[in-house]
Amino acid sequence: MPDYRSYSAFKTAHRLALAVYEATSSFPSVERFGLVSQLRRAAHSIPANFAEGSGRGSDKDFARFLRISTGSANELEYGLTLARDLGLLDRETHAHLASLTAEARRMLIGLTKRLTS
Repeated sequence: MPDYRSYSAFKTAHRLALAVYEATSSFPSVERFGLVSQLRRAAHSIPANFAEGSGRGSDKDFARFLRISTGSANELEYGLTLARDLGLLDRETHAHLASLTAEARRMLIGLTKRLTS
């Protein structure tokens, strides 16, 4: 199995995690242990589960971890919408992060399908 860092889906998920960390750095301190923490955990979970799954040694296990990554992308998508609706993310930043999340999710789903077919 190739090194997880060579996958485009991993690279996209990593870029997404970095972007979420940057975007949440300006959130109010009252949200540090609430929404900031939740968004960062979900964003981090996407590439982290990808990396873990790629080292499991079988396509079946890798696909299982990719599904977990996809679930984290869904969780992140909602959290970003909540942050926008609460006025913590401007529409432009939300649109960028939502687009990157959708791209990562599409790539994860595509790779999962290839592994399970």
